[in-house]
Amino acid sequence: MEQQGGRILLITTVVLLVIIVFLILLFTVFQRRKNKLLLERAENKKRYEREIAETQIEIREETLRNISWELHDNIGQLLTLANIQLQHASPDNMSEISEIITKSLKEVRALSKVINPDFINSIKLRKAIEIEIERFNRLNYIEASLEIKGKEQEVNQKHGIVIFRILQEFFSNTIKHSKASKLDVTLHYKENSVEIKAHDNGVGFDVNRVSLKGLGLQNMKARGKLINAEVKLTSKPEKGTCLIINYYI
Repeated sequence: MEQQGGRILLITTVVLLVIIVFLILLFTVFQRRKNKLLLERAENKKRYEREIAETQIEIREETLRNISWELHDNIGQLLTLANIQLQHASPDNMSEISEIITKSLKEVRALSKVINPDFINSIKLRKAIEIEIERFNRLNYIEASLEIKGKEQEVNQKHGIVIFRILQEFFSNTIKHSKASKLDVTLHYKENSVEIKAHDNGVGFDVNRVSLKGLGLQNMKARGKLINAEVKLTSKPEKGTCLIINYYI
């Protein structure tokens, strides 16, 4: 009887030890996974903040490049023309000279507003696109339009910066390489998402033959993934190129 009781006690002790060891191992595995998850989250947050900072810098650099072009190609020409006319000023052309100088001042004010760092960092997505479209039309780079659909929703400020940078890359390719005469942008606010579509009527290309790496598509998609957005680029020869960004709120 005592021998049987001792055997039961031994088995019970062994079972308890096995359970304790199992629980310790389970807790260790859980803790490691938890630490790994926390580390991944911390790394993702760092990568996200780094990407946002880099995007802001790129937007600022692109803005400065645009401003330098405007100063040279637009305001510089206006002031040169005003200077030539001032050399031959007469009562007959004073109103024309005044108009040129007034236009130059408006251009300078517009540039001074855009170059402000606070303006770049705090501007909303819709306003940023509107300013870019207005600039294209003002400088006769391309005939551009913006259509707003749906009830406007608040877009995360940092996410809006990333979306605008993706669009900026597309706009740059359109202006420089597509030989397009028209650029149409649609900002469609939906219930739980925002769809941004940009389409040009340029020469286009065969997506199966052209490397999209040079167009920055991989970078666009990576940035989109960072903010829970899908980025798609389609094109056909002589049919233009279309960029679609689906951002999920």
